[in-house]
Amino acid sequence: MDPNNLRPHELADEVLQDPAMDQALDWLIALQCPRAGQQAEFEAWLARDPAHVHAFGKAQAAWGGAPVHSAAVALAAPRKPSAWRRLQPHWKPLATAAVLLLGLFSFSNLPVRLQADHLTVVGERQRLQLDDGSKVLLNTNSAFSSRIEDHQRIARLYQGEAFFEVVPSRGLPLEIDAGPVRASVRDTAFAVRYLNGEAQVQVQRGDVDLSTTFDDARVRLSAGESIRIGPKGFGPPAKLDANKDLAWVQGRLIFENCPMSEVLAELRRYYPGWIVNTNDKLASIAVTGNYRLDQPLDVVRSLAHITSAKLSEYPALVILN
Repeated sequence: MDPNNLRPHELADEVLQDPAMDQALDWLIALQCPRAGQQAEFEAWLARDPAHVHAFGKAQAAWGGAPVHSAAVALAAPRKPSAWRRLQPHWKPLATAAVLLLGLFSFSNLPVRLQADHLTVVGERQRLQLDDGSKVLLNTNSAFSSRIEDHQRIARLYQGEAFFEVVPSRGLPLEIDAGPVRASVRDTAFAVRYLNGEAQVQVQRGDVDLSTTFDDARVRLSAGESIRIGPKGFGPPAKLDANKDLAWVQGRLIFENCPMSEVLAELRRYYPGWIVNTNDKLASIAVTGNYRLDQPLDVVRSLAHITSAKLSEYPALVILN
């Protein structure tokens, strides 16, 4: 049976009859906003039983079907109590559909998205020009806003990654907030990345004055330097390899002797689904390569080929084992 053609009641009946499908639905909800360590728990669940892989792929495919979308829309509409009682036996698949299809972003992410002027979805990049002529390239899954006026030049990266080319100015510097750090810049080219509570600044040209948003610590970075900033403040400055570290600006991903686990973590940022590795031996394999960032699935296929790993592909889910 094609999961995309399942009617809502058929999907609900399958959930009630198949514990693996029931668990797969729970994982679909949980992975919209996973807690610490939950990704590893999910991968362990997949590896435990081939039926789990099949159920998750089938559940994922079902949510793309028009009948489930219609059911989600119907669930979101006001209902009389009697209608809800009739719906109750099938609450889980319909509620899950509502969460996944009507909630395009996780609830924890929604406030960020509402504040931003510019958004990119997973795998998308967007070029912007600020009112002062400065240029910004937003990377995948990023949220950004700016306000350029005579008395203030402020921008904010709520999440994700951006590359800035800031024009010279005799007036106020451009101030850019990204989680724990604020950057003050003039006539500079640099990147800011803010993910999972940690920021990173990489300077290609010019100087960047940095300060933390929670104390008085300050650092100046020059061209060819990078630094990470977390809840405990600044890390040590490091040397920047612009050709490799900023390859995403040119639409590439370059890895040099990078552990497979880190490569897969980076690819997940660009793939609109799940990339799962159930083979622990693959995690430490060193990867060197130059890839297009707009084709993450092809990169995973290439990695599977060169490591002789088995690759299983499902709708919005690929598994290395």
